Amino acid sequence: MMPFARALGALLASASVLMPVPLRAADAPDAPTFADVGPYSRLPRHAPRRGGFTMMEVLIALAVVAILAALAVPALQDVVVRDQVVNAAPLADLAKKAVAASWAATQTLPADNAAAGLPAADRIVNNYVRAVTIRGGVIDITFGNNANSSIAGKILTMRPAVVDDAPVVPVAWVCGHAQVPGGMTVRGQDATDLPPSYLPVNCRA
Repeated sequence: MMPFARALGALLASASVLMPVPLRAADAPDAPTFADVGPYSRLPRHAPRRGGFTMMEVLIALAVVAILAALAVPALQDVVVRDQVVNAAPLADLAKKAVAASWAATQTLPADNAAAGLPAADRIVNNYVRAVTIRGGVIDITFGNNANSSIAGKILTMRPAVVDDAPVVPVAWVCGHAQVPGGMTVRGQDATDLPPSYLPVNCRA
Protein backbone atom coordinates (compact mmCIF):
# COMPACT_ATOMS: atom_id res chain seq x y z
CA MET A 1 0.00 0.00 0.00
CA MET A 2 2.80 2.40 0.83
CA PRO A 3 4.26 2.51 -2.73
CA PHE A 4 0.76 3.16 -4.13
CA ALA A 5 0.12 6.00 -1.68
CA ARG A 6 3.42 7.64 -2.47
CA ALA A 7 2.70 7.44 -6.24
CA LEU A 8 -0.78 9.00 -5.80
CA GLY A 9 0.68 11.82 -3.73
CA ALA A 10 3.28 12.58 -6.38
CA LEU A 11 0.61 12.63 -9.12
CA LEU A 12 -1.57 15.10 -7.19
CA ALA A 13 1.41 17.35 -6.53
CA SER A 14 2.28 17.55 -10.23
CA ALA A 15 -1.35 18.28 -11.15
CA SER A 16 -1.50 21.20 -8.75
CA VAL A 17 1.46 22.78 -10.52
CA LEU A 18 -0.28 22.60 -13.91
CA MET A 19 -3.62 23.99 -12.72
CA PRO A 20 -4.08 27.82 -13.19
CA VAL A 21 -4.21 29.95 -10.09
CA PRO A 22 -7.74 31.39 -9.70
CA LEU A 23 -7.98 35.20 -10.00
CA ARG A 24 -9.05 37.26 -7.09
CA ALA A 25 -12.10 39.49 -7.41
CA ALA A 26 -9.91 42.59 -7.46
CA ASP A 27 -7.87 41.20 -10.36
CA ALA A 28 -10.76 40.03 -12.56
CA PRO A 29 -11.95 42.33 -15.38
CA ASP A 30 -15.37 43.88 -14.98
CA ALA A 31 -18.01 41.81 -16.65
CA PRO A 32 -20.52 43.71 -18.81
CA THR A 33 -23.64 44.64 -16.94
CA PHE A 34 -27.11 45.56 -18.16
CA ALA A 35 -26.06 49.23 -18.13
CA ASP A 36 -23.19 48.42 -20.49
CA VAL A 37 -25.29 46.72 -23.15
CA GLY A 38 -28.67 48.49 -22.88
CA PRO A 39 -29.89 51.59 -24.70
CA TYR A 40 -27.78 53.76 -22.38
CA SER A 41 -24.64 51.65 -22.79
CA ARG A 42 -21.32 53.04 -21.58
CA LEU A 43 -19.49 50.99 -24.20
CA PRO A 44 -17.93 53.09 -27.00
CA ARG A 45 -20.06 53.37 -30.10
CA HIS A 46 -20.33 55.59 -33.21
CA ALA A 47 -22.61 58.56 -32.60
CA PRO A 48 -25.14 59.00 -35.44
CA ARG A 49 -25.00 62.25 -37.45
CA ARG A 50 -27.54 64.79 -36.33
CA GLY A 51 -30.03 66.27 -38.81
CA GLY A 52 -29.57 69.69 -40.52
CA PHE A 53 -26.78 71.27 -42.56
CA THR A 54 -23.21 72.06 -41.71
CA MET A 55 -21.98 75.64 -41.85
CA MET A 56 -20.03 74.86 -45.03
CA GLU A 57 -23.13 73.52 -46.77
CA VAL A 58 -25.08 76.66 -45.81
CA LEU A 59 -22.34 78.94 -47.14
CA ILE A 60 -22.18 77.05 -50.45
CA ALA A 61 -25.97 77.30 -50.85
CA LEU A 62 -25.87 81.05 -50.16
CA ALA A 63 -23.09 81.51 -52.72
CA VAL A 64 -25.10 79.68 -55.39
CA VAL A 65 -28.20 81.79 -54.67
CA ALA A 66 -26.15 85.00 -54.87
CA ILE A 67 -24.69 84.02 -58.24
CA LEU A 68 -28.11 83.17 -59.68
CA ALA A 69 -29.55 86.46 -58.41
CA ALA A 70 -26.68 88.42 -59.95
CA LEU A 71 -27.43 86.81 -63.31
CA ALA A 72 -31.21 87.20 -63.10
CA VAL A 73 -31.51 90.86 -62.01
CA PRO A 74 -30.01 92.46 -65.16
CA ALA A 75 -32.09 90.20 -67.41
CA LEU A 76 -35.23 91.13 -65.50
CA GLN A 77 -34.44 94.84 -65.81
CA ASP A 78 -33.98 94.48 -69.58
CA VAL A 79 -37.46 92.94 -69.85
CA VAL A 80 -39.02 95.77 -67.81
CA VAL A 81 -37.33 98.51 -69.86
CA ARG A 82 -38.21 96.93 -73.21
CA ASP A 83 -41.82 96.77 -72.06
CA GLN A 84 -41.70 100.51 -71.32
CA VAL A 85 -40.36 101.17 -74.83
CA VAL A 86 -43.18 99.12 -76.37
CA ASN A 87 -45.71 101.16 -74.36
CA ALA A 88 -44.82 104.17 -76.53
CA ALA A 89 -46.59 102.52 -79.49
CA PRO A 90 -50.03 104.20 -79.04
CA LEU A 91 -48.50 107.68 -79.18
CA ALA A 92 -46.36 106.69 -82.15
CA ASP A 93 -49.48 105.47 -83.97
CA LEU A 94 -51.17 108.83 -83.34
CA ALA A 95 -48.29 110.66 -85.03
CA LYS A 96 -47.99 108.10 -87.85
CA LYS A 97 -51.60 108.62 -88.90
CA ALA A 98 -51.14 112.39 -89.16
CA VAL A 99 -47.95 112.08 -91.24
CA ALA A 100 -49.43 109.41 -93.54
CA ALA A 101 -52.56 111.50 -94.11
CA SER A 102 -50.44 114.49 -95.15
CA TRP A 103 -48.45 112.36 -97.62
CA ALA A 104 -51.57 110.82 -99.13
CA ALA A 105 -53.29 114.19 -99.54
CA THR A 106 -50.44 116.47 -100.63
CA GLN A 107 -47.42 114.22 -101.27
CA THR A 108 -45.55 116.25 -98.69
CA LEU A 109 -44.46 115.46 -95.17
CA PRO A 110 -45.36 117.83 -92.30
CA ALA A 111 -42.53 120.00 -91.05
CA ASP A 112 -43.58 119.92 -87.37
CA ASN A 113 -46.36 119.06 -84.94
CA ALA A 114 -48.48 122.04 -85.91
CA ALA A 115 -48.23 121.25 -89.63
CA ALA A 116 -49.33 117.68 -88.86
CA GLY A 117 -52.33 118.95 -86.89
CA LEU A 118 -50.95 117.57 -83.61
CA PRO A 119 -50.54 119.14 -80.14
CA ALA A 120 -47.15 120.49 -79.09
CA ALA A 121 -44.49 117.85 -78.57
CA ASP A 122 -44.54 118.10 -74.78
CA ARG A 123 -48.31 117.61 -74.77
CA ILE A 124 -48.15 114.16 -76.36
CA VAL A 125 -47.16 112.12 -73.33
CA ASN A 126 -47.90 108.98 -71.31
CA ASN A 127 -46.38 107.11 -68.35
CA TYR A 128 -43.05 106.55 -70.09
CA VAL A 129 -42.97 109.21 -72.83
CA ARG A 130 -42.42 112.91 -72.20
CA ALA A 131 -42.59 114.18 -75.79
CA VAL A 132 -43.41 113.18 -79.39
CA THR A 133 -41.84 115.50 -81.96
CA ILE A 134 -42.51 115.72 -85.71
CA ARG A 135 -39.62 117.02 -87.85
CA GLY A 136 -40.09 116.78 -91.62
CA GLY A 137 -42.31 113.72 -91.26
CA VAL A 138 -39.85 111.97 -88.90
CA ILE A 139 -41.22 111.01 -85.48
CA ASP A 140 -38.93 111.32 -82.45
CA ILE A 141 -40.20 109.73 -79.24
CA THR A 142 -38.44 111.00 -76.10
CA PHE A 143 -38.73 108.79 -73.01
CA GLY A 144 -39.20 110.18 -69.52
CA ASN A 145 -41.80 110.68 -66.78
CA ASN A 146 -41.94 107.25 -65.04
CA ALA A 147 -39.51 105.57 -67.44
CA ASN A 148 -36.52 103.68 -66.11
CA SER A 149 -33.49 105.92 -65.58
CA SER A 150 -31.56 103.95 -68.22
CA ILE A 151 -33.84 105.30 -70.99
CA ALA A 152 -34.95 108.65 -69.50
CA GLY A 153 -34.13 111.37 -72.03
CA LYS A 154 -33.32 108.82 -74.76
CA ILE A 155 -34.93 108.96 -78.21
CA LEU A 156 -36.48 106.37 -80.51
CA THR A 157 -36.90 107.60 -84.09
CA MET A 158 -39.42 106.38 -86.66
CA ARG A 159 -38.77 107.53 -90.24
CA PRO A 160 -41.28 107.49 -93.10
CA ALA A 161 -40.40 105.44 -96.19
CA VAL A 162 -42.28 106.32 -99.39
CA VAL A 163 -42.44 105.53 -103.09
CA ASP A 164 -41.90 108.98 -104.58
CA ASP A 165 -43.66 108.45 -107.90
CA ALA A 166 -46.53 106.42 -106.43
CA PRO A 167 -48.08 108.38 -103.54
CA VAL A 168 -50.98 105.95 -103.49
CA VAL A 169 -48.63 103.44 -101.86
CA PRO A 170 -49.02 103.78 -98.07
CA VAL A 171 -46.16 105.14 -96.01
CA ALA A 172 -43.99 102.48 -94.39
CA TRP A 173 -42.14 103.14 -91.15
CA VAL A 174 -38.50 102.42 -90.38
CA CYS A 175 -38.06 102.05 -86.63
CA GLY A 176 -34.70 102.92 -85.12
CA HIS A 177 -31.81 101.21 -86.92
CA ALA A 178 -33.93 98.85 -89.03
CA GLN A 179 -33.28 98.46 -92.77
CA VAL A 180 -35.23 100.42 -95.36
CA PRO A 181 -37.78 98.35 -97.34
CA GLY A 182 -36.66 97.59 -100.90
CA GLY A 183 -38.02 99.97 -103.57
CA MET A 184 -38.79 102.72 -101.04
CA THR A 185 -37.02 105.93 -100.07
CA VAL A 186 -36.62 106.80 -96.39
CA ARG A 187 -36.92 110.43 -95.34
CA GLY A 188 -35.07 112.19 -92.53
CA GLN A 189 -32.25 111.24 -90.17
CA ASP A 190 -32.30 108.57 -87.49
CA ALA A 191 -31.75 110.15 -84.03
CA THR A 192 -32.24 106.92 -82.05
CA ASP A 193 -29.90 106.73 -79.05
CA LEU A 194 -31.61 104.03 -77.00
CA PRO A 195 -29.19 101.28 -75.92
CA PRO A 196 -29.44 98.46 -78.51
CA SER A 197 -30.47 95.89 -75.89
CA TYR A 198 -33.66 97.88 -75.19
CA LEU A 199 -34.75 98.23 -78.80
CA PRO A 200 -37.64 96.11 -80.04
CA VAL A 201 -36.59 93.43 -82.53
CA ASN A 202 -38.10 95.32 -85.47
CA CYS A 203 -36.05 98.42 -84.58
CA ARG A 204 -32.62 96.77 -84.66
CA ALA A 205 -30.12 96.79 -87.48
